[in-house]
Amino acid sequence: MLQEALSAADCVARQLAADGERYAALGRHLREARIHNAVTVARGSSDHASSYIAYLVMARLGKLVTSLPMSLLTLYNAPLQAQDLVALSVSQSGQSPDVVEPMRYFRAGGATTIALVNEIESPLAQAAEWALPLGAGKETSVAATKSFIASLTAGARLVAEWQQDAALQSALQALPDALRQAAQADWSAAIEVLAPARNIMVVGRGIGYPIAQEAALKFKETSALQAEAFSGAEIKHGPMALIDDGYPLLIFATRGPAQAGLVALADEMRGRGARVLLAAPADVPGRDLDLPTAPHPDLDPIVAIQAFYVMAAHLAKARGLDPDRPRHLSKVTRTS
Repeated sequence: MLQEALSAADCVARQLAADGERYAALGRHLREARIHNAVTVARGSSDHASSYIAYLVMARLGKLVTSLPMSLLTLYNAPLQAQDLVALSVSQSGQSPDVVEPMRYFRAGGATTIALVNEIESPLAQAAEWALPLGAGKETSVAATKSFIASLTAGARLVAEWQQDAALQSALQALPDALRQAAQADWSAAIEVLAPARNIMVVGRGIGYPIAQEAALKFKETSALQAEAFSGAEIKHGPMALIDDGYPLLIFATRGPAQAGLVALADEMRGRGARVLLAAPADVPGRDLDLPTAPHPDLDPIVAIQAFYVMAAHLAKARGLDPDRPRHLSKVTRTS
């Protein structure tokens, strides 16, 4: 896991150097097509990546994006309308039937179907009209790291081409260096707090919330740590009842309009006795962990999860576990 996480910057550099004409052609197609909204089709870490992409699409392009409950098609045979729709799937293996079958359904119904997939010869890649390789190379760790970072990058790249945003396109080219710097971030303070912990809440908001979801999943996968992700706007609607003295919270306060509220939440939770780990950029007073920043604020979640992955690999070992052999899990999950 650690080795693959540390290789993410090189994977992203390779991805950004390839398929430029394909991304540009897809961007033109999306601008010219009569598209009203979009749906994402993914599971696990790939679903978290899809949520990040959905934030970009909705915030920048004004298209509503829905995360598809796949059972609507695979179990309930719902007559979903596919015209004037973008169906976007994200996957490492491209093997699971409940990801592949919806893409076949949407393509047959006239949707623009896009697969961001690491295994470019997979059934998912064959099912989609537009298949774009993540370029992460073979990933053997059960806990996805470099493929997740490559998925976020591919999604941001897709949106930049769709919108023709020169600033985001330029920032993406500088992303590999930002990832290399993020991999060197010192999050040892988090290991000291979490090595003996039994549970944790992971908090984010807006474009940073999918990163909180991903971090919570990795805590469970690699450290057998009961972790739940919450939006900073939702934590007061019930989850706060769980917080008592010493309860750990990891808060991702990435740049943007949600940051101030998350910093204020960290202060409030400290006042309630929580053991807060506020991950924020260097200009934020009261932070506990230095949160790396990217060449563009919309790319901050990508470098944030890079710093987290390195810490998570070390945390698992500090808890006496092997992050490369999580209990009861396998690399490829097939559900229907």
